[in-house]
Amino acid sequence: MSSLDRGTLRSGLQSLGLMRTAEDLDDLVSRATRLRWSPEQLLDELTRQEVNERARKSVERRLKRAHLGRFKPMSDFEWDWPKKIDREAVERVLSLNFIERGENVVLVAPQGLGKTMIAKNIAHAAVLAGHTVLFTTASDLLLDLSKQETARALERRLAYYARPHLLACDEVGYLSYDNRAADLLFQVVSRRYERRSIVLTTNLAFGEWNTIFPNAACATALIDRLVHHAEVIPLVGDSYRKRQAADALKERRRGR
Repeated sequence: MSSLDRGTLRSGLQSLGLMRTAEDLDDLVSRATRLRWSPEQLLDELTRQEVNERARKSVERRLKRAHLGRFKPMSDFEWDWPKKIDREAVERVLSLNFIERGENVVLVAPQGLGKTMIAKNIAHAAVLAGHTVLFTTASDLLLDLSKQETARALERRLAYYARPHLLACDEVGYLSYDNRAADLLFQVVSRRYERRSIVLTTNLAFGEWNTIFPNAACATALIDRLVHHAEVIPLVGDSYRKRQAADALKERRRGR
C-alpha cells in the first residue's frame, strides 16, 4: 500500500470515528501482513481495538465529570485504626449493589477516620463499573444552588444533581446553614429518593443535625429520606491525621 493510499485510508478511518485504528494503522497493517490474517481476523482485531479504546475514553470522561480529585485506595486503609468499624458493611457497599436498588450509604464519623476516603473509593468503583458519578462537598453543592438567580436556572442545577447514578455528598455537618439551604438539600435528596443513590458523609449523628440546619422545618423529612433504604455505617475512634502528625513530630525530635 502506497503512502498516499495509507494516508487516504487513515483520513477515512478518522472520518468514521475509528481514531485508535487510524493512529495505529501502520502497526495494524504490519501485523496483519506478518501473521497473514484473514479479512475476518483483521476485522476482529480492528473491532477489539476500537471497543477497548472507547471503553477507556468512556471511563476517562466519567472520571473527569465525577470530580473525585486525589484519594488513597482502600488497600491503604488501616482497618485496625478505628476503634469501631463494620468492615463487612464497608466491603458490602464497595460491591455497589446498593446503586442498582437506588439505596443510600451514610458514613458517620469524626474528622480524620477515613470516611471521605471510603466515599471516594465507592465513587471510583462506581465509575469503573460504568455508572455516572458526581462527588461534591455539601458546602459546594449548597453554594452552587443558592447562587442561582432564577427559577429556571435553579431547576437546571437541581436536575444536574439529580441525574448521576451516584451522588456523593461529603462533609455534611462541618458548617451550619439557613432554612433555604436546608430546603435546597431536601430538594436534591427528594429528587433522588428511591431512584438514584447517595453516598453521604457526616461528622454528626442524626440527632445533632439540628445544629446544621437550625429551625429548618424539613430537617426531619430530609433525614427520613436519607436513611430509608440506607446502609448507615458509623466509625468510632481518634483522628488518623492527628496520629500521623504526632508520629511526624516524634521523628523530627529524634532527628535533632
